Amino acid sequence: MRLMVTGGAGFIGSNFIKYILREHPDYSILNFDKLTYAGNLDNLSDIEDNPNYEFIQGDIADLKGVKEAVGSGVDAIVNFAAESHVDRSLDNPSVFIITNVLGTQVLLDAASEFNVQRFVQVSTDEVYGSLGSEGFFRETTPLDPNSPYSASKASADLLAISYYRSFKMPVVITRCSNNYGPYQFPEKLIPLFITNAMDDKPLPVYGDGKYIRDWIHVEDHCRAVDLVMHKGQPGEVYNVGGESERENLWITDFILDYFEKPQSLITHVKDRPGHDRRYAIDCSKIKNDLGYELKIDLETGLKETIDWYKNNRQWWEKIRSGEYLKYYEKHYLQREKI
Repeated sequence: MRLMVTGGAGFIGSNFIKYILREHPDYSILNFDKLTYAGNLDNLSDIEDNPNYEFIQGDIADLKGVKEAVGSGVDAIVNFAAESHVDRSLDNPSVFIITNVLGTQVLLDAASEFNVQRFVQVSTDEVYGSLGSEGFFRETTPLDPNSPYSASKASADLLAISYYRSFKMPVVITRCSNNYGPYQFPEKLIPLFITNAMDDKPLPVYGDGKYIRDWIHVEDHCRAVDLVMHKGQPGEVYNVGGESERENLWITDFILDYFEKPQSLITHVKDRPGHDRRYAIDCSKIKNDLGYELKIDLETGLKETIDWYKNNRQWWEKIRSGEYLKYYEKHYLQREKI
């Protein structure tokens, strides 16, 4: 199989490429990535000389570039390419619409033209909105996004399903809960708090810190996407969860305890607008229909992730510069403390 992975230089995409090359050594992979602030070819330095791996720098919203790539011969497309940070979507929604909506449409058009045999749209549980203290997101839960980011991903999902229904494009959609693991850009909660704790910097917690997320290790997510790519039914949506609901403060305390750092590093800051209170995934469909199993529990995965950032300081120090510093100052250092 020749597989095109969009956004393959990002956090989840790069982990997925390595997973596929390890689990399916006879597959070849075309990594198509724009290399925005979160795209980092250092994530793939250990496999860049693999004869089954090829990289093309390109924008999924660029029809000409996408058609050239897909037209070179692609059996399946896995679309990880996306603007993905809620805070950034509040600053500049238009970028999210261009990449996440228009970009998905361009990919779908190219996939249709060149008869790609499988299109995996990698989405997020955030398209469902916010949960109360009980219940779970299921594939039948109505879409109710609360941020420009989640609205753009919901739009992309609807486009993908429409191409299946209108053009019989073999589309499958995955909606995953919060990922963590190696190579995650340090604007996200877990790597931000790990790297700040290492340097005795404040850990900026939004609001009361009682927001609940369902955490999944990126390796378990990659395993799910691989399974859906091979066995998922066209036109279907598969929720992927880690079955590990935790408050943000629990994550914060775990990291501080691991480093034996004081609680005084916690700094509560003004909440983000439209902050969803709780996410929780019911992933019984992918388990029952495709035989999916989680393999990495949260505590073990967090310890391994912390150790990875401890042992790869050069990686995250290199990217903590330029645009990221401006973003960090605006969204954390300048945010009103409570």
